[in-house]
Amino acid sequence: MIVKVAVAALILSWLEFHGVLAQFNWTTLTATDTLTWTPCYPGFQCSLLAVPLDYDDPSKGNASIAITRLPSTAPPSEYLGPILFNPGGPGGPGVGTVVLSGAAFAQLLGPQFDIVGFDPRGVTFSTPRVDFFATAAERQVWMPPDLNLRYPSLNSSSDVLPHQWAQYQLISQWVAQRDAEQGSWMQYITTDNVARDMLRIVQAFGQEKLQYWGISYGSVLGSTFATLFPDKVGRMVIDGVVEAGAWYSGNLTLAMLDTDKALESFFTGCADAGPSRCAFHAPTASQIASNLASLTHSIHAQPFPVLTPFSHGIVDFSFLRDYVFAALDTPYASFVGTAVGLADLAAGNATPPFSAASAETPQFECSAEVDAEPFFGNTFEAQIAIGCGDFLAYDENVTEVREFYENEAKLSSFADNWALWRIWCNGWKIHREGRFMGPVGATNTSYPLLIIGNTADPLTPHLWAQQTAEQFPGSVLLTQDSPGHTSLVAPSLCTHGALAAYFQNGTLPAPGTVCAADAELFPAINELPSNSNSTLTSGVVLKRSSQMSEEDVQLLEAVRAIGDAVLPVAPRGLRKAFKLP
Repeated sequence: MIVKVAVAALILSWLEFHGVLAQFNWTTLTATDTLTWTPCYPGFQCSLLAVPLDYDDPSKGNASIAITRLPSTAPPSEYLGPILFNPGGPGGPGVGTVVLSGAAFAQLLGPQFDIVGFDPRGVTFSTPRVDFFATAAERQVWMPPDLNLRYPSLNSSSDVLPHQWAQYQLISQWVAQRDAEQGSWMQYITTDNVARDMLRIVQAFGQEKLQYWGISYGSVLGSTFATLFPDKVGRMVIDGVVEAGAWYSGNLTLAMLDTDKALESFFTGCADAGPSRCAFHAPTASQIASNLASLTHSIHAQPFPVLTPFSHGIVDFSFLRDYVFAALDTPYASFVGTAVGLADLAAGNATPPFSAASAETPQFECSAEVDAEPFFGNTFEAQIAIGCGDFLAYDENVTEVREFYENEAKLSSFADNWALWRIWCNGWKIHREGRFMGPVGATNTSYPLLIIGNTADPLTPHLWAQQTAEQFPGSVLLTQDSPGHTSLVAPSLCTHGALAAYFQNGTLPAPGTVCAADAELFPAINELPSNSNSTLTSGVVLKRSSQMSEEDVQLLEAVRAIGDAVLPVAPRGLRKAFKLP
């Protein structure tokens, strides 16, 4: 079914890919202060780089940074150095993302570069690694599925917010105790130290300046690096921009400034597409919005119990909101399938959308490894530890948190998604004194930044991209006229051609450039690619592809493939809907 293109197939692709990552054992490597490359994944080389755990006091020992590269295939005379990529999160697995998509990066950016992925300190294969719990069983006790995997919406009932507040007060106390028992190292995994690690990586490559592409939270990392080391900026692209001042303050209210605009693109796009392309069609956008509101009210009043041969659950108010919110992140891949799911729900059939958004329930086997970790590993715990460790410390009671949420709700009906950060970090106890918290910006970067922002990004508004461009005078803001989170949701010859030229020869687009997406928001069902059951964004259908040169089509296909790997780890909305940790 089409909706599975946008949701369920993602789970399978990542779980299958875990088998590829498991083919290499990172514990066989020894971290050193130089890069010693070892063959690891097919076509890739891996190394562990030793960096100071505390840059102010190297006597406290080292962290070990896991790094992989797809080596340049250009002659040495044409070699242009490494490009580091960060997939966001925070806590996104840089190694796994690049292993999955390195060939596509090389196709887009050129063979002159090493394509480099690294797991930031505390994440996945880097050590020490953030683990709030000693065993998987302990994790299940502390983080039951309703809290760890799919949060009930804060506005689903009056007791959800206080319950989650109390849950994370407990977790904060638990993690502080566990960290103290392990030597109090978790305070050192903040973004400023990751920026310092990136400089060490660049220097270990024998290079003077950083070439970097970061999306979503990766833009905070990029902005922080450019602030701390303005003379070390070679090329820097930040895309789907989080304004770093908002990040370090711990107030992400403006994140949802364009969220409802992205939702409106579903309504207008569906109305324009017609019933043959949008199963949830009505003659006007306002009628589609009204129909969704009625469906939401109905499911809130009476949820659907669902039993399948492989799983079971309840399609309720929270499920529906997460289902729609996830589609806003990747509209060009997801809107067709989401419309089908909504039409099924409106017809009283909850099984197809539930099956699409839910992984199969694993069968118990006595031979299974009790504490085996999935590929996503510690992404969620690292996200909390890094984000809350970065943020301004605050300790609010339930009434104060509710007031914060109600203020956010004035901007968007999806405010509960971002208010969770306030709950996660409320009372967080691990903060390094003297950590960098801004201000962010520099007037003298050694090369201008290329900043990319979508016009209707549900997670990172265009305003944040504008503000960040102002913080780095001389940088250029490129606007992609599309909904969705980051430019990778919609291949664009204009956007991604400019991005490739920037890395290859330093060319910047003209100030004020606005690029259109070369993808269909509601493609015809028979236009979906033949491999549309393999990955999240393989449902993206290119516009006018028959009129493009082979080179242009290859560029757009490369962007689509990068999106397949990157987008599952970037936005929180996807993790919620897919029930991934």
